[in-house]
Amino acid sequence: MNKILSQLQGYWLWLDKRLFLQAVLFTTSIVFCNYFFKINSTINEYPHQLQYVYWYGLFFVALALPYAMATPIARERWGPVKKWLPLLIIAPAIFSWKMTYSFQFAFSDSLHGNIYWNTVAYWPFKLMVILLMLGTVWLVFGRDPSWYGLRTTRLSYRPYLIMLVLMMPLIAAAATQADFLSLYPKLKSLKHFPAAENHGWYQLLYELSYGSDFVGIEAFFRGFLILGFARWTGKDCILPMAVFYCTIHFGKPLGECISSFFGGLILGVVTYHSRSIWGGLLVHLGIAWLMELGGYFGRLYSN
Repeated sequence: MNKILSQLQGYWLWLDKRLFLQAVLFTTSIVFCNYFFKINSTINEYPHQLQYVYWYGLFFVALALPYAMATPIARERWGPVKKWLPLLIIAPAIFSWKMTYSFQFAFSDSLHGNIYWNTVAYWPFKLMVILLMLGTVWLVFGRDPSWYGLRTTRLSYRPYLIMLVLMMPLIAAAATQADFLSLYPKLKSLKHFPAAENHGWYQLLYELSYGSDFVGIEAFFRGFLILGFARWTGKDCILPMAVFYCTIHFGKPLGECISSFFGGLILGVVTYHSRSIWGGLLVHLGIAWLMELGGYFGRLYSN
């Protein structure tokens, strides 16, 4: 844990505070606009093709503008822009697909059963496609072995477990709030399929499927946007990733959305130094499942 704290302290001392302030102000402004003007829900009302366009525009601005703001200060320490500019264009395109693509297969003769199985298949399917896209990018842009942080050598999981323990009181407090319980546990969205709520195997399968989504998120945000960009932009890749990461939480409770920016910064710094996504995945996945448990118990004791 001391090592991680030292890494965070080192990043803070290295970071140009003007860039940090600009990133915080920009993030604050787009978060305010989303929750005041209901940007997230408005986009989701459009046909999927338009949703893709709008999400791409939002994600591109969230990722590219922090780089643009950093250019006057950091440009001299970056690699050739023409080498990584295509990645800046490709990255929002990949995640916009994840945000907008949906499918409906005939898994069951029962309408409600079909909804359940489509939901369970949804996250693993998207994970496979995202990994295929990232693998293609890796093949095209140099096959750098450090990309995506899949190595496990010399990685200690103890600090990440401590981080999870420290998060437990915060999640327990959040589980008492109405906006939290309106979203968690995710399984409650399938209340029209009684078997999903009344049988443990249905619940377990659902939670494992839900958890697979965080593998893709870590591979994309920390593996791609941190380790993929770091070869050209160094530590300057961390702030833009955190801003982008915040925008994918626009449909979540406000507190979760705000905390995602700072959580993204912490995971970005840790990934940059460890060159591995597995520790961050442990934290992210652990928090997600703890929030699910918080939702279960919160709803149990609120009834």
